[in-house]
Amino acid sequence: MSSPNPTAAAAPAAPTVQAPPPNNRRGFLLRLVLIIVILGIIGWTLWYFLDGRWYEGTDDAYVNGNIVQITPRINGTVITIGADDGDLVKQGDVLVKLDRSDADVGLQRAAANLASTVRKVRGLYSTVSGAQAQLAVQRVALAKAQADYNRRRDLAKTGAISNEELSHALDALNSAQNGLTTAQQQLQTNSVLVDDTVVASHPDVKAAAAQYRAAYLDDVRTTMVAPVTGYVAKRTVQVGQRVQPGAALMAVVPLHEVWVDANFKETQLKHMRIGQPVEVTSDVYGSSVKYKAQVESLGVGTGSAFSLLPAQNATGNWIKIVQRIPVRVVFTDPSQLDKNPLRIGMSLDTDVNLHDQSGQTLSQQARTEPRFTTDVFQQEMADANAQIDRIIHDNMAGQH
Repeated sequence: MSSPNPTAAAAPAAPTVQAPPPNNRRGFLLRLVLIIVILGIIGWTLWYFLDGRWYEGTDDAYVNGNIVQITPRINGTVITIGADDGDLVKQGDVLVKLDRSDADVGLQRAAANLASTVRKVRGLYSTVSGAQAQLAVQRVALAKAQADYNRRRDLAKTGAISNEELSHALDALNSAQNGLTTAQQQLQTNSVLVDDTVVASHPDVKAAAAQYRAAYLDDVRTTMVAPVTGYVAKRTVQVGQRVQPGAALMAVVPLHEVWVDANFKETQLKHMRIGQPVEVTSDVYGSSVKYKAQVESLGVGTGSAFSLLPAQNATGNWIKIVQRIPVRVVFTDPSQLDKNPLRIGMSLDTDVNLHDQSGQTLSQQARTEPRFTTDVFQQEMADANAQIDRIIHDNMAGQH
């Protein structure tokens, strides 16, 4: 039996070769994220100090505008409604009509009174002419009586006539003097009523004209028209309703003259100035429609300061809360509102560009022109005056 091979038994085992450690992917990703975050912080910092800090924005902004209330100026019963909610109306369009029967009667009564007054005043001028003629007659009578008395006085000295006849001549002279005095007083009395006037400017005629004017306006006001061009809203009036002066029947909203009331935090107003450009977006159109606008005014108080019950902070548990100031923003391109109209109360986002610091924080000049006006009612008075002139002219026929 052969012995085992000692060499083979003593040979050591071959050493195990270890594989290289795998790459640490997590560490690499973390470093990458860290680099991206650092670059992002650097980029945001550069953007903020170079451009971003010159913008202030808020989403606490809403569309506001003029809501023109249609209210009656006289009592009446509604017989016609010319427009309903959402209808477009032009300035001067008829919106509501009231029964005008009573107003027509009052107008006819005022017209008759004016015509009668004109004729009476014409009579006053004729009375003055008559008093002047009577005064002339009394002067002639006085001159005749004076001449008769002088002649009889001379005759009485020679005994040609009796003293009784001279006494009668003296009585006639005194009577003529009294008649002249009476005629002068009557002329003065009549002249006082018409001095420095013509028929149209006489106080009685002017008073009657004022009564006619009031009756004419009451008659015209039975028809209510749109003061401005816009869209009808909040119609509450019904046919047959008895309305009182001042009652709100409907409203007209001119949507082409809306603005934005943006409520900024008081900490955002440090660099805000009047006239700075504003970019406005609405929730209904999104960012695809950007309105061009500018700051028109910065509010003079917080919303809470003008509330019905202002906040009372004189308490022991008072906590400071950042207040908001209303800033009015007006649109600079009306064509955008025609293409993409906004409604009252819509939510908006506003972004104010603060680069231009040349403006003021408060207006420095008083407004010299009306902010919002209508001339639709001016024609009423012009028509009334034209009718008054016609009535006076018709009742002056034959006067020279």
